[in-house]
Amino acid sequence: MSGKSTDRLLLANAVTGQFLSGFASRIFMVSLPTIAATLHADILAISWALIAYQLAGISLSVVFGRMGDVRGRYTIYGVGYAIMAGSSLLCGLAPNVGLLILGRFVQGIGAAMIASAARVLAMEAMPEGAEGRANGVMTTVFHVGFLLGPPIGGLVIEAVSWRWVFFLLVPLGVLGIVLTAYRPERGRAVAGRRASSVDYGGASLLIVLTVTLTLLLDRRTAELLAPAQKGLLLLAFVVACGWFVVHERRAVAPVVNFALFRIRMFTFSVVSLLIIATTTSALGFLMPFYLQDVLHLTPSFMGLIFLTAPVFTIALASASGRLTDRIGPRIPASIGVLLTMGGFLVGALLRADSSWTLSAVLMGLMGLGTGLFNTPNQTAIIASVPREYRGFAAGMVQTVFGVSSLLGITLGGVLLTVMFQHYSGMPGARPDADHPLPFVASMNAVYLVCFALVGVALAASLMRGRTRIEPPAS
Repeated sequence: MSGKSTDRLLLANAVTGQFLSGFASRIFMVSLPTIAATLHADILAISWALIAYQLAGISLSVVFGRMGDVRGRYTIYGVGYAIMAGSSLLCGLAPNVGLLILGRFVQGIGAAMIASAARVLAMEAMPEGAEGRANGVMTTVFHVGFLLGPPIGGLVIEAVSWRWVFFLLVPLGVLGIVLTAYRPERGRAVAGRRASSVDYGGASLLIVLTVTLTLLLDRRTAELLAPAQKGLLLLAFVVACGWFVVHERRAVAPVVNFALFRIRMFTFSVVSLLIIATTTSALGFLMPFYLQDVLHLTPSFMGLIFLTAPVFTIALASASGRLTDRIGPRIPASIGVLLTMGGFLVGALLRADSSWTLSAVLMGLMGLGTGLFNTPNQTAIIASVPREYRGFAAGMVQTVFGVSSLLGITLGGVLLTVMFQHYSGMPGARPDADHPLPFVASMNAVYLVCFALVGVALAASLMRGRTRIEPPAS
């Protein structure tokens, strides 16, 4: 490990951004019913406040990450704070749902700028060889924000107003602006050669590609589109995908350098993340229906069960980061995948009359798996590429998480519907917890499919190559 000391100011700035990302993503969720009632919006209208934020994050994270690599990520990071602070203020002042949706889209842009740089800045703040520790800190901080968002949001709504859910984010954004302005970018922030320009054509195509993919996968959007519109959207996605590949192969400084996918550790780590994030999203989508509608647990008690996962993740994230620095990412990440498989195996054993403790064990295993998997896997993705592509790699992590979240919900819903029709013997029926036996049997089948998919993630994790992370020469 290098003798360079930790840049505590830069690390504090990265930690602030990472906490803000986790906190902002969750504090809004608990305010949805209150906002809908206050602004006289129906559930479909208010859902677009979620979709707009997701669209910005999924479509722009890679673009901003690459722009940071080329132009300087500290600038992108500081502007992200300013946009996050300003848009949060506008969201809090929004007089109607339309302006709220617009504000949430702009807020998503700011969040994408912050997320595309935060982990890389944390790695640059710490000595060489401490990339795992840096990512362990960032995983811990994100999940702390993720954990605190809902209870703080609930308290704020009850004590003051839903508008303060957004106003609370403003001082965090201002703090980030101050930290960024106080410390000009220096040191090894963007080491190695820089491309002469940003591939704006490729960036535009990537945005079109990810927006169409998001709209295709999002189940709320699917309910609003006619079959013909879905067909046109699918056609647009295919055309954009082909055009993007051709363009990037010809570009001098592409947004997505396909040569990076020849790096074994990078590619297999991305595959592992895609599968794990997709299957855990399917789990998170289905479990509330089982706990509340089948086991008849109260929402507050169900919330306590869901707290199990992030608590275990927080407990293990830093330790898995230190372990990654010592022995590399393959072993801790693969153990995390095995624990996730154990969680899905428990899910396949759930019954309509199971004790809530079995569900708590499931969530505990998922939290342990996440705590051991996320830190080493994200370290592998970001640290295995040349330094001038680390922003791109960090953006790729955010995009994969966003796409996987939508893909998991879609996969879970489709599989549950097909299995429910099979087990209930009612062709065309929609899954309904009023028929608990076929509903639970269908859920068990979905979890078995997820178990098999996570087995593929385990194979990818074991195939990631070298034991230690060795970034290729720039």
